[in-house]
Amino acid sequence: MELKDIIKDYKYRHQLTNDEIAQKLGVTKSTVSRWISGDVKRIQDETLKRLNELLGYDIEPVIKGKSIHLKRPILGYAKAGYDMYGENNYMGEEEVTEEDFYKGDYFLQIQGDSMTGSGIMDGDLALIKQCSYASTGDIAVVMIGGEEVTVKRIIKKPDMLILEATNPLVENRYFSNEEVEQLPVRIIGKVVYTKTYF
Repeated sequence: MELKDIIKDYKYRHQLTNDEIAQKLGVTKSTVSRWISGDVKRIQDETLKRLNELLGYDIEPVIKGKSIHLKRPILGYAKAGYDMYGENNYMGEEEVTEEDFYKGDYFLQIQGDSMTGSGIMDGDLALIKQCSYASTGDIAVVMIGGEEVTVKRIIKKPDMLILEATNPLVENRYFSNEEVEQLPVRIIGKVVYTKTYF
C-alpha cells in the first residue's frame, strides 16, 4: 500500500475533492493531485503531522516503504432482528488485510439471531461496503425511518421491498414502495463478510 492509495481511500470514503483535502491540510490542490498520481514520495514534516491527524494514524512507515497494520473503524451496532436503533458510536478499530481494506469501509457489530441461516451470529463483526444500492439476494445494512438499522437479505418485488430473515423463527418484514419512500427505507451498505469471536 502506498501513500496514493491511502489518500484515494480517504477521498472516496469522505466524498471529498482534491481541493477540500488541500484546504484541510494547508497545501495546494496540485500537491494533493501529485500525491494521488504517485508523483510525490516525500512529505514535509509539518504536512506529514497534519496528514496523520486527518487520517487518524501514522503514515510515515508507508512513505518509507514499510508495511503498516491496516484498520477499519467499528461504528456501532446493527440488529440482525428489528427494533434496534442505530447508534453511530465509534467502538474502536479492527485490523484488516490490504485486500479487505479495499473491499469494505467499516465494521458493525451484529446483535440478534435473525440471520443465523446465513452464518451471521449474534456478536459478529460485519465488514460493510458503504453503498446505496443492493440487488435481490444481497445481504444489506438497511436503515428504517432514519434510526433503526438492521441487517437482512434484500428481496425486491415490483410493488414491495422484503427484508428477509434467514432464521425461520424470525418473521420477514414487508414495505410497500410508498413506505420505502416515506419512512424512508434506505440501503446504506452491503455485508462483505463477518468475523466470529468465541
